[in-house]
Amino acid sequence: MLISRRVPKTIQWIIKLFIIYLCIFTAFRIATVICFKPGNINVFELGPAFWLGLKYDLRWIAIILLPIALLSLYPRLSPFYSERNKKIWTIYLGFLTLLVLFFYGADFGQFAYINARLNADALIFAEDPRESLQMVWQSYPIVWILLGLAGAVVMMTWMFRRMHVDVTEKNINIHKFSYRRRWHAASLLLLGWFVYGFLTVKPLNFFRAFGLNDEFKSNLALNPLQNFFTTLRFRKADHNNKAAEYYSTIAKFLQLQNNNNGHNPYARLIQPGSKALESQPNIVVVICESFSMYKSSMSGNPLNSTPYFNEMCNNGIFFERCFTPTFGTARGVFALLTGIPDVQLSKFSTRNEESVKQRTIVNNFEGYEKFYFLGGRSQFNNFKGLFENIDSLHVYEEGDYKAANLNVWGISDKNLFLEANDILAKQQKPFFAFIQTADNHRPFDIPAEDTDFKREVIPDADLVKYGFESLKEYHAFAYTDYCIKKFMEAAKNSPYFNNTIFVFTGDHGVEGNASAIYPQAWTEQRLSDEHVPLLFYAPALLTPQKRTEAVSQIDILPTIAGMLQQPYLNTTLGRDLLDTNKKEDAAFIIYHAPGWIGVVNNDYYFRKNIRIKKEELVPVRNNLPVLNNVQQDSVKAHLSQLTSAIYETARWMLINNK
Repeated sequence: MLISRRVPKTIQWIIKLFIIYLCIFTAFRIATVICFKPGNINVFELGPAFWLGLKYDLRWIAIILLPIALLSLYPRLSPFYSERNKKIWTIYLGFLTLLVLFFYGADFGQFAYINARLNADALIFAEDPRESLQMVWQSYPIVWILLGLAGAVVMMTWMFRRMHVDVTEKNINIHKFSYRRRWHAASLLLLGWFVYGFLTVKPLNFFRAFGLNDEFKSNLALNPLQNFFTTLRFRKADHNNKAAEYYSTIAKFLQLQNNNNGHNPYARLIQPGSKALESQPNIVVVICESFSMYKSSMSGNPLNSTPYFNEMCNNGIFFERCFTPTFGTARGVFALLTGIPDVQLSKFSTRNEESVKQRTIVNNFEGYEKFYFLGGRSQFNNFKGLFENIDSLHVYEEGDYKAANLNVWGISDKNLFLEANDILAKQQKPFFAFIQTADNHRPFDIPAEDTDFKREVIPDADLVKYGFESLKEYHAFAYTDYCIKKFMEAAKNSPYFNNTIFVFTGDHGVEGNASAIYPQAWTEQRLSDEHVPLLFYAPALLTPQKRTEAVSQIDILPTIAGMLQQPYLNTTLGRDLLDTNKKEDAAFIIYHAPGWIGVVNNDYYFRKNIRIKKEELVPVRNNLPVLNNVQQDSVKAHLSQLTSAIYETARWMLINNK
């Protein structure tokens, strides 16, 4: 009782608030474990992540409470000086609690979607508020979520007020403030210590979490406030690349030995090969939303979600090991159209005025009419700015079609395909067309009009085992196959079909449990995020092949250009996949927020972190011979050099490929 009477009421209140916030932060971390912990991690292994997470939580709780402790050094600003002050500080805490709960709610949504903590990439959604709000509204029970959030804030505010009353009643005879400032000084020192880093020699920073050497453990340790506000600084483009240091490596990889172009040291003029087609074929590139390879029939997945496309792959040139440079539609479309991985760490290159303007191989297709079809708006993610790089491009988007919108992403994929086919069938000149789908994305809507689409019933256990989070997601993935079938049936009845090369790929893959289909690298190192099918389909023009080498999304346009009887200028990192002189198979991959960069080749996936000293080498094929230490070091050294060369060269190209 004596101690409590000597401790100022404000400090007593702060202690109670501190305990409540600590319980909230800890409860969310426990919920993260319950909802998202991988099956291969024992809960007892998470002790270091919880200990480091406690330090991050103490920092942010201290940041919330510091203003109260600091300003209460002056009695007139204390929460216990007047009823008005009590209301002001209670409102302050209510607002901060709303912010904390909002961040954690958004973080849970982010974790459920891509298995990663909320970071500054989320600001991308604020740049497209129309689509973002509509997608959230159509995908989630937003009314109940808002009611729950409001209820939680009201309850917490009531609790703050109730504790204020309790402290007041227990100290009803205590009125003096003068002798208590030493308690405020002590509290400020303690809170300042928490902000610096509890029981740490060096200041606690974002990168400490990655020293846990496990992606889930790192994410578990970080709280969304720490992750978000730290990654804000990554949104500004960094032009300090080291491309010149790695030129010899990239020159060997791209076979630039005879390049004499002083303006662009990576430019090479490619002449038509002996197998180039003289018929000036049409080109249709279909970019399928979230077309993840391990969920498809082509991977051997027994749920057989894409039987029609699987049959097409047997009759075309099919690359079963194609990887996108990263996760995300905007980054995927950028990589495909430009031939450059979007290595800008946070803000999409389509949103950066310095990098959205790029030279593209599409402009080398002389005599071709050029089209881009997407069901929604081209303003989303500033696709419109990217499209402006293509000369005389005809863009069809929301508002240009006969069909009504299905959801936030515009018309359904089936209607998008059929209306695109109607336009292409009328063309009198050769054409180069892109069709970008969207239905295999939340809210996973399927039009009621498509009554002939069969909704298979799959047991939940099988869905989880073979990589699907829900039956609705499985149906959306299978609907992609249905739409492709409708498109190809319509195209086969159109005059352009026999002289057209159809190219199908994904904008990106989807993270998930692929262990029933592929080696552990797909699940543990998340190769499933980038692994997509790649098919060149033209029964009258191309001899079917099944290719097993590792290739990249950035290689698609150079490969198409190599099929045509005309020269083209390649100034980027993409390569002709059918060039028999190609020396090394490799695809670059980057995970922006945690800072992983790497390459996957035919045998291994190597990655290293640009923020901490960590690297990994894991097999991508089963039954590979075990490497001894010398062999492993040699493979790592080579792939590490190639990784850095591609990364630094891509950073240079983002600004200089004009």
